Amino acid sequence: MKAAQSRRHLPRTVRLLVVARAVNRLGAFSLAFLTVLITTSFGAAPTVAGYISAAFGLATIPSRLLGGRLADRIGRRRTIVAGLTACAAAQLGIASSSGLVPAACFAVLLGLAYEIYEPPSQAMIADVVAPAEQVRAYGLLNAALAAAGMGAGLLAAGLGRWDLRWLFVADALTCLLCALTVHLVLPADRPAATAEARRPATVAPWRDRSLLVMLAAGTLFAVVYLQIMTGLPLALERRGLQPGDAGLLFTASALTIAAGQPLLRPARLTALPAPVAFAGGYLLLALGLAGYALADGLAAHAVATVVWSAGDLLLVGRAHAFVAGLAPADGKARYLAVYGTSWGIGAIVAPLLGTQLLAYAGPVGLWCAMSFTCLILAALHPIWLRTAEGGRERDVAPRA
Repeated sequence: MKAAQSRRHLPRTVRLLVVARAVNRLGAFSLAFLTVLITTSFGAAPTVAGYISAAFGLATIPSRLLGGRLADRIGRRRTIVAGLTACAAAQLGIASSSGLVPAACFAVLLGLAYEIYEPPSQAMIADVVAPAEQVRAYGLLNAALAAAGMGAGLLAAGLGRWDLRWLFVADALTCLLCALTVHLVLPADRPAATAEARRPATVAPWRDRSLLVMLAAGTLFAVVYLQIMTGLPLALERRGLQPGDAGLLFTASALTIAAGQPLLRPARLTALPAPVAFAGGYLLLALGLAGYALADGLAAHAVATVVWSAGDLLLVGRAHAFVAGLAPADGKARYLAVYGTSWGIGAIVAPLLGTQLLAYAGPVGLWCAMSFTCLILAALHPIWLRTAEGGRERDVAPRA
């Protein structure tokens, strides 16, 4: 009976964190329009916009690592509040910039703050949720973000047609509202836990072979996923559609993920072997991105969006739960932060690669390349998972 009840009710801390992050998500589509803002408002070439977006991505790598270290040292709640507040300041700077150079500087500052709140958010879930329930907990977080993303996509579509700068203002306001919500409703950081976290982790993250295998797989996936977020508005513009229509497609994606969450409730789906879930998810991503290559109107793009979003549904939460299981008790935030640098690397590669592919191969070349990458992931990621598990068994065996 107790086991069944625990499957119905996740800890209060998780539910409060999910609500706070959903508030933040309402304005979180501004980054997808950064390259378009730079090209349309400041007259920069697409390749220049790609370089600036890559600089943003480079800055997110130390941002993520700083977030993991701060979360394990000064506490989860304090780190989340500090990161969100810094994000808001940088986004307001972008919105108020009068030229390309100030906008580029604020974009880099945004990158330095952008990922600080992610490791403590993910580690907070790992702290209070049993391993068997972590896929479900991370899935709930993603579902809430998807639900809020429906409103965010509509907001982006509306404000994007008026002035793209307002997207960054909206994002800044939701960051501040999320920071206030976290400060008021989440449990205070416990000094005892903070002192415990100051001791060195049992295993150094960068020396853990199993974690590095997951980092390699996550980086390749991040390049594909961020290509959708940053490349879709530009690809739509190249096909004569409104860049702001990407907000409608992001809303369709969010609706698909939110509507599909009940499919994750049955134990047989939650407990689906990770290699099977990853392979199926990547195959659906490949099919959806191939649909983008063939699409010539907004309706066809919407159908393709639903297909790749169904693949994203299968992938939700599994990688984070796997990495949290690799981490020692006093280093979860640092492990999740190291794994999360895959998104920083992806944020560097995606805009550079995407703008070059669009310039020389057009939208068809861009989406065919991303679809082929997903097929590679479908074949290799299950093998990488088994390699990571085997490496951890060899590391743990001598201590047993």
